[in-house]
Amino acid sequence: MPPIPIVKAKGTLLFSEDGQEYIDAISSWWVTLHGHAHPYIAEQLYRQAQTLEQVIFAGFTHEPAVSLAEKLLPLLPGNMARIFYSDNGSTSTEVALKMAIQFWWNKGATKRNKIVAFNNSYHGDTFGAMSVSDRSVFTLAFTDKLFEVIFIDTPATDNIQELIKTIEQEASTIAAFIYEPLVQGAGGLKMYEPLLLDQLLKTMKAHNIVCIADEVMTGFGRTGKLFAGEYLSEKPDIICLSKGLTGGTMALGVTACNQKIYDAYLSDDKLKTFFHGHSFTANPLACTAALASLHLLLQNETKQSIARITRLNKIFSEELMQLKGIKNLRQLGTILAFEISSGKDEYLNNISATITSKMLKKGVYLRPLGNTVYLMPPYCITDLEYEKVKIALLETLENI
Repeated sequence: MPPIPIVKAKGTLLFSEDGQEYIDAISSWWVTLHGHAHPYIAEQLYRQAQTLEQVIFAGFTHEPAVSLAEKLLPLLPGNMARIFYSDNGSTSTEVALKMAIQFWWNKGATKRNKIVAFNNSYHGDTFGAMSVSDRSVFTLAFTDKLFEVIFIDTPATDNIQELIKTIEQEASTIAAFIYEPLVQGAGGLKMYEPLLLDQLLKTMKAHNIVCIADEVMTGFGRTGKLFAGEYLSEKPDIICLSKGLTGGTMALGVTACNQKIYDAYLSDDKLKTFFHGHSFTANPLACTAALASLHLLLQNETKQSIARITRLNKIFSEELMQLKGIKNLRQLGTILAFEISSGKDEYLNNISATITSKMLKKGVYLRPLGNTVYLMPPYCITDLEYEKVKIALLETLENI
């Protein structure tokens, strides 16, 4: 189907050129936390645009970047000490990988240069991010250009000891481990248990392997807690953030690290400099949008909305369990997902286009990942709007 021209959006609603309106039940690829065209974020952006819209972030700094770092760092899992700004989720991952590999290079341990990642993972579409992502339709054309990675399964009761053994055997050459905590996003919203991930992280840390949490999707309340890392006792050394960081208003990436990582770069030796930068690093407008989104996120009203959506998802899950033709029903916080039983479990399953088309006719926008159907609505969705989404989806599932 051809793209639908969207001319306006407000709250959960998208308005098309022909006058149709659609509930955005996936937050426009998981970014729009507080709804579209939020007046508070817009007002803060307007004020900032009249003062400072852009300045090179090398030799200069500015208040929005400093304030965002000061407010964000204490909220992050672990003892994060510094923030590096970039411009999207993929680049926040690239920064983290380079940061971890150069950490060992700066310490003279150049043989520690391998990366461990999970099968079924997705960390972005730039080359480093693709390299640590599962070999799939996203990376097929570039396989011979991607660097070698040690891929392991997500931890389960029947494989955790084998995973630990693999890490212990390879530990002397491993620089870092990158993971999506508890929920693998674009790989199909697959979920796994925090206790088992804690066991794996404990092994990584025992061998001084740098642990990188990719919270690009799971951050900012999506899992029911502010960050998915809050479900874990073992904390990362580096955290990647984007998507909901600005409430979906502007592009911005953050890579946060702890003091151990930062100290490896704190030197008069210029060769130990972290040579990485972007034209729009710490863009004042993007940082302002992030500050505004974070302010809204920490309000009691938003926390109550996250809890409310979590409850609605649990109730809906009970209804979905009565249906035939679906499998692997799972839910965590504001995320609800399941697979359609027909066809292969893959991104190219044509059932995705069928469901999207039928739901649009009912005034709801969903975009399944192949045969993986999921809900991830903005936190401002009302009970009435959620009910409309639910009824539309149940009717669609009955028809297919």
